[in-house]
Amino acid sequence: MSDDRQLDRLFSALAHPARRAILARLAAGEATVSELAAPLDMSLPAVSRHIRVLRGAGLITSGRSAQFRPCRLEPHALATVAAWTDQYRHIWQARFDAMEAVIRILGDGDDG
Repeated sequence: MSDDRQLDRLFSALAHPARRAILARLAAGEATVSELAAPLDMSLPAVSRHIRVLRGAGLITSGRSAQFRPCRLEPHALATVAAWTDQYRHIWQARFDAMEAVIRILGDGDDG
């Protein structure tokens, strides 16, 4: 799969708050679909659809433990996102530095 298509899948998967909540929970360790669904206000089939999207993007995998299929986070997929955003770090870092300089200048003129 091309890098662009993989990035599209990753960003699409990360776009939904429920999927980000699932990833946040899996960052603490593997969990079953029922455990992932517990804090979410949605049905098990809806959570399963979100898990399918995350699995399709390579963000999670599912194993088998007796009758359960625990899900686990796949950090290498997040590393792909981090690498893509990191190539733009110099741009936003320069903008933050410029904003900080303006704030300091404005703060120096404050008589309060």
